[in-house]
Amino acid sequence: MPIRIPNALPATKTLTEENIFVMTETRAMKQDIHPLQILLLNLMPTKIDTETQLSRLLGNSPLQVELTLLHTKTHESRHTSKEHLISFYKVFDDVKDRNFDGLIITGAPVENMPFEEVEYWQELTEIMEWSRAHVHSTFHICWGAQAGLYYHYGIQKHPLEKKMFGIFPHVAEDKKSMLFRGFDDVFMIPHSRHTEVLRKDIEKNPRLSILSSSEEAGVFVVSAMGGRQIFVTGHAEYDAGTLAKEYFRDKNAGKPIDIPKNYFPNDDETKDPLVTWRSHANLLYTNWLNYFVYQTTPYDITAIR
Repeated sequence: MPIRIPNALPATKTLTEENIFVMTETRAMKQDIHPLQILLLNLMPTKIDTETQLSRLLGNSPLQVELTLLHTKTHESRHTSKEHLISFYKVFDDVKDRNFDGLIITGAPVENMPFEEVEYWQELTEIMEWSRAHVHSTFHICWGAQAGLYYHYGIQKHPLEKKMFGIFPHVAEDKKSMLFRGFDDVFMIPHSRHTEVLRKDIEKNPRLSILSSSEEAGVFVVSAMGGRQIFVTGHAEYDAGTLAKEYFRDKNAGKPIDIPKNYFPNDDETKDPLVTWRSHANLLYTNWLNYFVYQTTPYDITAIR
């Protein structure tokens, strides 16, 4: 089934060209189907790239998804036009009286700042608290995962000596978790971050379960509330060229940056990157939508508590 997104959203043209099944609002109005209501809180500065990446993955599912885009009103985006935000995004006041089957909270390039010093921290904590009673399952990504673990469970983030940057092998520690149904024994996932959460801190909290990890990249997926909260420290949603953009941006700006690991063939930055994570990225989001949202959410989403 398709993902339902606004007719004029830039992602519509991109995904259609990739043969991703997209249903515009006009066509969806003619169908008598109850789509999953998914809210995307997009904290990334490059909002169009992120909304396209996540729409691609959510659209590769047998379930119909209606995507609502959300941005924080306490932060003025410098990389996304006001026209785009006004046309396609809502703020929390617009949705706080609604219920959603699922919520995705993206990462943000603020990980070196204390949480409380982030401009929109108070607004984000209000949304995270609201999600406990208004969203059936929340999927937190990278800094969004660190923020969620800190707010809900007091898990601190810690600075890394060097940026975790590249594509790393992972394993499912809980092989019975439906989130990893169909996964290979070892799978690759991108990471791009300066901070981490520690296994020892998570294991002290009986409400948290580590589902997946990487020997080099550390904890990858943490679950709580029976899967109603999922915390993912990596970026499965990244496109083939996302790490390359970050690498050349910092390199050209004269910033210290290592070549991303396991990314360019033979670490030759003149060659096209090898995409080794796409199939597992699709599985991760399809499994979340199916087993943690669709299979367990109330048909009447106003009954979510």
